[in-house]
Amino acid sequence: MPKILPAAGGDVVEIILADHRWFEEALRELRDVQSDRAAVLADLATVLIAHAEAEESKVYPALRRKDAIDADEVEHSEREHDEGNEALLELMEVDDTSSEEFSSKLHELSEALSHHLDEEERDVLNPARTDISEKVRRDLGDSFSEERARLIESDCGDIANVRKIVKG
Repeated sequence: MPKILPAAGGDVVEIILADHRWFEEALRELRDVQSDRAAVLADLATVLIAHAEAEESKVYPALRRKDAIDADEVEHSEREHDEGNEALLELMEVDDTSSEEFSSKLHELSEALSHHLDEEERDVLNPARTDISEKVRRDLGDSFSEERARLIESDCGDIANVRKIVKG
């Protein structure tokens, strides 16, 4: 299992991309019947929730203010976070990690997450690369990393918190 990436400043685009690659590795681990699926899922839940919440509170508003993305793109990305959170919760609620139900719910999460990562990389991160200065991306990277770390420290991936987020 990949270790949870530490909070480190730098270009927000690179930090987000590193998380995306981490999510893909965690999903691969979850597909492996010999892995400690419960432990991998707990780590994935924590990082996924922290990542999405930090994007919504720090990154999307800043990119919107700089006109790198519009309100529709923000709404679309947030809706995809909601869908991912719902799929994550459904997977977390499966008791038997070796069951067919776990595999099915994992597939649903993987589909939702892969779709979102693809769209975000094309429709949010590309404009951030081209329309936002390096200094702003670095400042935003610091802000995103600090919020992400704070959320991870608060155990944001706990199932009770994921339920609260999904219920909105």
